[in-house]
Amino acid sequence: MGLLSDDISICTLVGSGSSFSGNMRVNGAMMVDGDIDGDLEVSGNLIVGEKARVRGNITAKSAVISGIVLGDISAPEGIKLTATSTVLGDIATHRLQIAQGVVFNGHCISLSDEDLFEKESTKQRQLKEIKQKTIIK
Repeated sequence: MGLLSDDISICTLVGSGSSFSGNMRVNGAMMVDGDIDGDLEVSGNLIVGEKARVRGNITAKSAVISGIVLGDISAPEGIKLTATSTVLGDIATHRLQIAQGVVFNGHCISLSDEDLFEKESTKQRQLKEIKQKTIIK
C-alpha cells in the first residue's frame, strides 16, 4: 500500500477537537483527527485517526481509516481499515485490508486488474446515482 513505501509527510492536518464543514480538496497527504462534514478529495495519502469523524465521500491515493466514515471511500492504491474503524458506505480500491473488529456496511469493489476495476467502479457509481434519483412512493 502506498502509505508504507511513499513519503508520508503530512501537508494538511485537521487536529483533534477541530471541525470543518464543507467540501475540501487537499494537495498532498492529509491526516484527520477532528470532524469533517463534507466531501474530501486528497491527491496523496489519507490517514483518518481513531477519534476522527468524516461525514462525506472520500477520494484519495490511499487511505488508512481508524475512525468513523459515513460515506464512500475511493482510494485506488489501497485502503486499510483498522480495528477501531467504522465505515458506512461503499469502498473502491485495488487492495483492501480489514482488521478484526471493523464495522463495515456497504458494497466493496477490490480488484487488482485496472480495466476491470474501472469498469466495475463506473457501473457501481451509475447504479448508485440511479438509486438516489429514483423516487419511491
